[in-house]
Amino acid sequence: MSSFPGPGFRFYEVQDLLAAYAAQDYTFSDSPEAPGPALSAYLRVVSQNPRRAATAVQQLDELLLAGLESSEIADDVELLPEIKPPSGRSVEDCLRVIRGHLVRQLENPAPAPQSLPTDKWEYGERFPELAQFLGGYFHQNFFEEYASYSDAVDDYLAGSSERDRDQLVRDISNLLSLATTDRELKQAASVLGMDVSPPSGTGIRQWLSDVHGIVSRYPEQ
Repeated sequence: MSSFPGPGFRFYEVQDLLAAYAAQDYTFSDSPEAPGPALSAYLRVVSQNPRRAATAVQQLDELLLAGLESSEIADDVELLPEIKPPSGRSVEDCLRVIRGHLVRQLENPAPAPQSLPTDKWEYGERFPELAQFLGGYFHQNFFEEYASYSDAVDDYLAGSSERDRDQLVRDISNLLSLATTDRELKQAASVLGMDVSPPSGTGIRQWLSDVHGIVSRYPEQ
């Protein structure tokens, strides 16, 4: 499931931005000229949704204006993942560098990349419903809860909304197009939360294609 929580917390988008750094050992390695791995992942995600980048800039401005040590926002700051600034730089310095990259992307939008994510955080952001589907239904206790793979798919369909199903179809299509080998596809499914192998005699690509068809046709089938 995507870690993008939506409004409800004052700095919700900055929280998700910094979660990308948490996935990279909280390390800040960006320079004003080039983003590091965490920020690169975040920029790839928001290239598909510029509204999020704009929200992040707005919230960063609020944070920097108030100051991270301000008592006014102390409770909010405590909820943010803590990034590790390099020697001689402050967290505020790091946030300003991040802001600069976000502003440049907003001013010069780049097309969404045609490549697989590089870490679990990015997988969850770019394939949110597939992460929910695989992690929520095909986890390590799968065989204790379901008699068959079809039962698990039916359970998902019964509890999902049309919006969820549409997102799942898009996620599967995108993953199948990006993962060019079954090895890549198996690794992606594992990162997204799938703890069991596909049904006996069915490869992961065929199984995901079958799920795509079932979900696409629901409830007409």
